Amino acid sequence: MSGQPRDAVAPLYAAGFVTAFGAHSVAAGLGASGEGLGLSLLRIGILIALYDVAEVILKPVFGSLSDRVGAKPVIVGGLVAFAVTSSIGVWGSEPLVLVLARLGQGAAASAFSPASSATVARLAGPGRTGRYFGRYGSWKALGYTLGPLIGAALLHLGGFPLLFVALAGVAALTAAWVAVRLPRIEPLPRPRYTVADVLRQSTHRAFVIPTVVLAASTGALGAAIGFLPALADHLGASLLVALGIASVLALCSTFAQPLAGAARDRHLVTDPAGMTCGLLLTAGGVLLAAVWPAVAGLYLAGGLIGVGIGAATPFAFAYLADTTPHERMGRTMGTAELGRELGDAGGPLLVGAVATLWSLPVGLGALALVLAATSALPGGDRLVPASAPTAGGD
Repeated sequence: MSGQPRDAVAPLYAAGFVTAFGAHSVAAGLGASGEGLGLSLLRIGILIALYDVAEVILKPVFGSLSDRVGAKPVIVGGLVAFAVTSSIGVWGSEPLVLVLARLGQGAAASAFSPASSATVARLAGPGRTGRYFGRYGSWKALGYTLGPLIGAALLHLGGFPLLFVALAGVAALTAAWVAVRLPRIEPLPRPRYTVADVLRQSTHRAFVIPTVVLAASTGALGAAIGFLPALADHLGASLLVALGIASVLALCSTFAQPLAGAARDRHLVTDPAGMTCGLLLTAGGVLLAAVWPAVAGLYLAGGLIGVGIGAATPFAFAYLADTTPHERMGRTMGTAELGRELGDAGGPLLVGAVATLWSLPVGLGALALVLAATSALPGGDRLVPASAPTAGGD
């Protein structure tokens, strides 16, 4: 696939932006104005979680489907479904309407997100997976950054109907772009896998380690975006200053990912070292927020966490891409993204549970400890080299 034009992968970066932008713009809007709509905190939490619940259930399913029928129809169909389900939210801000729109968006993102990751891997070709996944992750991080900001502006101008109109429009335009510019990538012949084969592939070290790294870094992202602004708020910082911490984190991740991917492709850093260093930087940032809960410390912590996540993520994804047979790339990426979703839920839950028993700095310290322990898992030369053609127990 390395002969494909470079602009063929650009629509996939846009698809990554759509899923991140859709998730965080609505979530931030619900958090900021849900009570004004008469929603309890519990209902707000449920509405925010519906997107992730749908992804946890459906991502491996749609990833496997893309292996069978080809990725392009799954990506285009998922983006069209995202546009259609987003348009449900145009009709009002009642809880039932928001539930249907949010659940539909999550289900649609479950289709085009793993299929896009798998296609990035196939289009990259040997020696370029780090760069391609670095750029792909950078555009997703940009969606995380701009989602709350643009969402807040749209909510101010026209409420949830205007926000959902914008999401529907962005998804529809991206679907058209993918349909026109992305080449048709035919599915490859697949050997018949038994249940034992699938279990062996899914528990092989070459799959489990990068997936755990992705889960840990995403868990740190979710916890940091949620709790660092909360710490700043407790210190008396303004809303703008508090939200700026999350923006600094996301922007640092946006700029770090392409650089880390390029370093990986130039063989300046090995995959185990890249994943380990990324998690250690993330752990250091979380620990800094725990021991120096001042506004300056929180901004520095956010920057370190963003750089750490930006370093670990492209190494982990590129390693999965280089060690997975192309005929089951969709299933591998779907299952790996399932790990990310579990981490996205687990990180905030860990910090929140420990903070309830002791304090928020202690909760962040517990997360830093988990991240530091996870950083030892890549284990140097125990991982197969990045040039290995297959993994997963084959």
